[in-house]
Amino acid sequence: MARPREFDEAIVLDAAIQCFWGKGFEATSMRDLIDRMGITGASVYNAFGDKRSLYRRALQHYLESSFGERVRRLESTLPPRQAIEMFFVEVIDRSMNDSLHRGCMMVNSALEVAPDAPEAQEIVNDFLTRAEGFFHRCVQAGQNDGSISRAQPAADLGRLLLGVLLGIRVLARAKPQRPLLESVVRPVLALLDADVPAMASAPTHPPVMEQNR
Repeated sequence: MARPREFDEAIVLDAAIQCFWGKGFEATSMRDLIDRMGITGASVYNAFGDKRSLYRRALQHYLESSFGERVRRLESTLPPRQAIEMFFVEVIDRSMNDSLHRGCMMVNSALEVAPDAPEAQEIVNDFLTRAEGFFHRCVQAGQNDGSISRAQPAADLGRLLLGVLLGIRVLARAKPQRPLLESVVRPVLALLDADVPAMASAPTHPPVMEQNR
């Protein structure tokens, strides 16, 4: 009978994420991972396989615990137009609170690892599909309830918002300045509101992303 694992998988995967996220896939060694995860090398190999397999598991865990959690929470608690804005508010806040300015692990993976690693590319593609799907659903729902402009197709706006997300994540790593990141998002949010009558959106509180935050 196999012995039960003597570690919390989520905790050690979180540790692996921090290691890969900080140094990148290529620069991270198995010794770095073993030291950071706090378990033996044999346990790492038995539970997760080699470095590439561990990276895939860490990337999947990051996707679900970060992006996946945010989307589920926002879609279940906020109207569609507000869900889109709050999504960007949280992304910018998270970027600015990261003193190491690491950017987004998913976006970093798309640039560094995915072109040469089909298993990582699969997860990156899943992220891109799910992000576009979230934006598309919110735009479509907002167009249906009158809070988002119908001037552009929901599919096009969903892809535009995906592009903005990727753009601010790269900027957050290269030039982490809150006014810059917010100035990229504001015009897109304004585009969503372009032809919405004032009473249609009827916000109960001021917009979260203010001009001079």
